[in-house]
Amino acid sequence: MSDILFLLTAAAVVLPFAASAAESVKAVKAPSAGKGLYVGNVAPLELSRYQKLPIGSVKPGGWLKRQLVLEADGFSGRLGELSGFLKKDGNAWLSPDGKGHSPWEEVPYWLKGFGDLAYVTGDKKLIAEAKVWIEALLNSQRVDGYFGPESNLTNAGGKPDLWPNMLMLNVLMSYYEFTSDMRVLVAMERYFKWQTTIPEKDFMVADGPGYWQNQRAGDNLVAIYWLYNRTQKPWLLELAEKCHRCTANWTDGVANYHGVNFAQSFREPTIYWQQSKQEKHRIASARNLKQMQKEYGQVPGGMYGADENARKGYTDPRQATETCSFVEMMYADEMLFTATGDLGWIDHCENVAFNDLPASMTADLKGLRYLTAPNQPVSDKGNKSPGIQNGGPMYHYDPYDHRCCQHNAAMGWPYLAEHLWMASSDNGLVAVVYSESSVTAKVGSGQSVTVKETTKYPFDEKISLTIETAKPVRFPLYLRVPGWCASPKVSINGKEHKVQAKGQSLIKINRTWVRGDKVVLTLPMPISFTRWTENKNSVSVNRGPLTYSLKIKEKYRRDGGTDKWPAFSAYPESDWNFGLVEKALKPSTIKVVKKAWPNDNQPFIWDASPIELTVKAKQIDAWTTDHQDLANVLQPSPAKSSKPEQTITLIPMGCARLRISAFPTISDSKDAKEWTKPKVLYRAKASYVNGGDTVSAMCDGLVPKSSADLTIPRFTWWDRKGTAEWVEYDFDETKSVSNVEVYWFDDSGIGECRVPTSWKLQYEKDGKWLDVSSKDTYGIAANCFNKVSFETVKTKKLRIEVQLQGKYSGGILEWAVK
Repeated sequence: MSDILFLLTAAAVVLPFAASAAESVKAVKAPSAGKGLYVGNVAPLELSRYQKLPIGSVKPGGWLKRQLVLEADGFSGRLGELSGFLKKDGNAWLSPDGKGHSPWEEVPYWLKGFGDLAYVTGDKKLIAEAKVWIEALLNSQRVDGYFGPESNLTNAGGKPDLWPNMLMLNVLMSYYEFTSDMRVLVAMERYFKWQTTIPEKDFMVADGPGYWQNQRAGDNLVAIYWLYNRTQKPWLLELAEKCHRCTANWTDGVANYHGVNFAQSFREPTIYWQQSKQEKHRIASARNLKQMQKEYGQVPGGMYGADENARKGYTDPRQATETCSFVEMMYADEMLFTATGDLGWIDHCENVAFNDLPASMTADLKGLRYLTAPNQPVSDKGNKSPGIQNGGPMYHYDPYDHRCCQHNAAMGWPYLAEHLWMASSDNGLVAVVYSESSVTAKVGSGQSVTVKETTKYPFDEKISLTIETAKPVRFPLYLRVPGWCASPKVSINGKEHKVQAKGQSLIKINRTWVRGDKVVLTLPMPISFTRWTENKNSVSVNRGPLTYSLKIKEKYRRDGGTDKWPAFSAYPESDWNFGLVEKALKPSTIKVVKKAWPNDNQPFIWDASPIELTVKAKQIDAWTTDHQDLANVLQPSPAKSSKPEQTITLIPMGCARLRISAFPTISDSKDAKEWTKPKVLYRAKASYVNGGDTVSAMCDGLVPKSSADLTIPRFTWWDRKGTAEWVEYDFDETKSVSNVEVYWFDDSGIGECRVPTSWKLQYEKDGKWLDVSSKDTYGIAANCFNKVSFETVKTKKLRIEVQLQGKYSGGILEWAVK
């Protein structure tokens, strides 16, 4: 039958339905729970309202497809060229006997996202590469059911470390959803049978590296339920109960403040609720997230400052979050939504996906930084510890570095793509996350339909859906209304339907659909402001799901890597220290500027954003970077400023790799505060600094208890032994200096640092380094300050040169200048 003849025939059949009362458009909270056409929970588990579609059902388009294509050609898709953990020769994950190198988390972390990237994009080369690893994994299964590297069997204090295999279970689950390969079900059943034989006292123990499995055993639980829903073996639910009992206690509160541990583990009680049906489990995950955000997440983007751990007193918007945490949080949101039907989890997922994740990588997805913060005006390879907990080049866009995030980041965009659309338990379809895409799925009594979605969301308000079906079919189509949207509009074939849908609800359209039916959903995006009262009363500006940052001109400098895979530092080429004028913080004063959509479909670039906002602002002279190029912590708002008022441009957070997203406010009112410029003692640098240490430790004013004091920050030349090294102070202005005191770091009997063989002091004059004139002995005593007096010099730079002992490194706990 030709397309024209089909349309004429279909129209003749369907018109009576369109004119009848059979069409229903209304707002609902959720579909009813039930069985549905796809795999969901099977009793006695809590029945599902939503069911994940098989991988490949959803085909992303637009900007999301562009992210996936860039990812496939970027460091995630080609990580085998970069990571030593993925070298195949002698790899434990490819070995039939489970012996070899790289047996822990790195390979499964990467494969977990790489496989899904392959399946979602349909990239045959990537699919074939994933299959190499998966076949090896299946072939490694032993007679007792265990699979994978042998060393993990005794990695947790002589007991099994199941953490790496939890990640590989995700790999197998996705592979099965894509291929229906029954070997996966057999292998997983045998593996879980083996888990039942592990005594409970030895199961998920926290000894040594087992710490991670104990925190994150909820991932094992998810895989157990996944298999149960496909096999209905009752013993799997007994294993699930055992898994929950042996997991860190996330039911009664936040069990751990490690950033990724939280993102990956806080979800466990609510996942278990599907079996327990207990209210304390259902509410625990949302309560945990609320608690974490209250303590450390008073910032835009939906996350929290944990760089690596959340720390008391470190709550400013300059505190950062691991890229691992972004992708794990998105996955947690997707799972919790599927389990509970609570639409708030998808709002949160969008917040993280649109505002946080894009800026964690270079625009071409060929470089990654470990940490990303809401306020981050410089992103270089310099050490930021202890302002940021992690030492080393954590802000450096480097495809070769950032081990866990480097491997784990791959799952972010593919998992989101898989959850754009889901099935409802009443045999319908649900538009969950809006993005240009098409979905092909069974509906109604099992008939296949395709829905094509055209949109520039989250940058634009309009979503258009077109139905493609071989014959008329009746099914419910659900359209998610985000929590920030108060007045959605929907039309069907040009006719607007009034529906009183509020945020975090669904518009349910139940009708008989024919080919060519078109639904247009409009989600008006209001300008709103978030006042972070517990973070110095700072303010963020939002439009719909996007939070906006200052548009800072970004300059990138090649800073390592190779010609093929370069690493970059990013620096600002425009001012960043702005506060927003308080009286101008009204939606009516914010101008929305719509620009041309980028030709390459990559909108997440500072100068390519299709939406900008303009707002009134003033600079704050006292707001500067500190000696590590971190933005100094916010002071109370409103602040005073004598600078002239000007109009500044804001762009979405996801477009801004250098960013100010939590702004101070400016006011002339009597309660406005005069900010003070933080006093910088010295700007310190060194010939070399260990990644876990910091040059700022030398001038932090903390007096050591001994030379082996590990309770305070330290500076070391760790890994340099027997070499000549130096440290330097740069003063803001010329300083008269006549003595210094040095407290050496020496961990004799513990580590590899000792006091130096010798040292001397130099000062800079006319561009040359000169020795100071002193009759004192340059002391190398431990457990005390070594004082040297000398003839007064006037200088802007002072340097200590040391000769390290032949077999040892060295360091400094404190260096005082007088």
